[in-house]
Amino acid sequence: MPSIVEHIVIEPGVCGGRPHIAGHRIRVQDVIVLHEQAGYGPDEIASAYPGITLADVYAALAWYHDNPEPIRAALAADRAEVERLRGLTPSRLAARLNLPDGG
Repeated sequence: MPSIVEHIVIEPGVCGGRPHIAGHRIRVQDVIVLHEQAGYGPDEIASAYPGITLADVYAALAWYHDNPEPIRAALAADRAEVERLRGLTPSRLAARLNLPDGG
C-alpha cells in the first residue's frame, strides 16, 4: 500500500525544490490554491491534471495539513514576486485611463 512519501516528493532542481506530486511538476501549493482559493474538489483537481490520481491529490492535501508553514511561505514569496514584477512594469491600460498604477 503506497504511503504519502510515495506520492509527494521534494527534489532539488525540480519545481524549485518545492514539494510536488511524484513524477509530475504539480506542486502541493498548486493543489492547495485550487482547493482552498478556487474551490475545486479533490476529484475536480485530479481530473484537471491527466496522470495524477485522486490519491495524489489527497496526499498533497495531507502533506499541506501536516506542513502548512512551508506552503504558506512559498505562496507569500510568490505573491511578493508578483508584486515586485508588477512594480517594474507599469500598467499601460491604467495610464491610458488615468488610473493609479495597477488599476
